[in-house]
Amino acid sequence: MSSARALLTDPQFNDVRATILDNNPGMEPDLAGRILEQALAFLATCGRYRTASISPSRVVDEGWHALILHTKLYADLCATLGGFVHHFPERPDPLRQTQQIIDRTTALITQAGYTIDAELWHIPTEELVSVAADCGHTPPGGCGPIGPNPSPGPMPKNPGQ
Repeated sequence: MSSARALLTDPQFNDVRATILDNNPGMEPDLAGRILEQALAFLATCGRYRTASISPSRVVDEGWHALILHTKLYADLCATLGGFVHHFPERPDPLRQTQQIIDRTTALITQAGYTIDAELWHIPTEELVSVAADCGHTPPGGCGPIGPNPSPGPMPKNPGQ
């Protein structure tokens, strides 16, 4: 198994982890790092299995949100992982966000070669960790299939025309 942590440099990882901490006052830095590492594993899996119907847990979604806020880093990361991974938020709904979706997602993450931090992968009604992220994702339409999603094209020379 490989560590998704290696997808970012130490300064990049620390910057994104700080965003998670800023959004979740009182969270331990170790927990924020674990959330970020699982979000990275999720994104890497999205890049590898572009048409898979997978979704992050609400806790792991907190790490995805933090990555997205670092737009340049996120765009560069997606490019190295096979293409831009869009975020399609939905209001949380325990009836839509099922254990079957979590199980399918974690199985693909494991198949992609990453280790699952099981404490962070629960359905909303069984979460062991509290986070600020208040959206859910359910395939299709929430997160899966993820792609293929082409990168945005060049800006027009005269955007006002």
